[in-house]
Amino acid sequence: VQLQASGGGLVQTGGCLRLSCVASGFPFSDTWMDWARQAPGEGLAPIAAISPTGEVVNYGDSVKGRFTVSRDNAKDTLYLHMNSLKSDDTAVYYCRKLSMPASTGQGTEVTVSS
Repeated sequence: VQLQASGGGLVQTGGCLRLSCVASGFPFSDTWMDWARQAPGEGLAPIAAISPTGEVVNYGDSVKGRFTVSRDNAKDTLYLHMNSLKSDDTAVYYCRKLSMPASTGQGTEVTVSS
């Protein structure tokens, strides 16, 4: 299983970013996926999950209304569109395969500056 996340960077408060995660080594289109993040000094926290077909999505309260999770099963790719970014969104973002055996990819760092 490989989960390659990209798209992080430095952005100003109120800005936007799109993260991508290319998956391989498992049947992506049959798999629940999510994004989780780890802010400095804190634990890993899930923020957005998506069903295999993309019909069901769930968001954490901290990102609801600002972030959108989506997927392209033809490209084995998971996305996270982040809008209205705040300093509290500064974290390392990880994409995760939720179906067993679960797996977490390497993260991509997002820094939101004021």
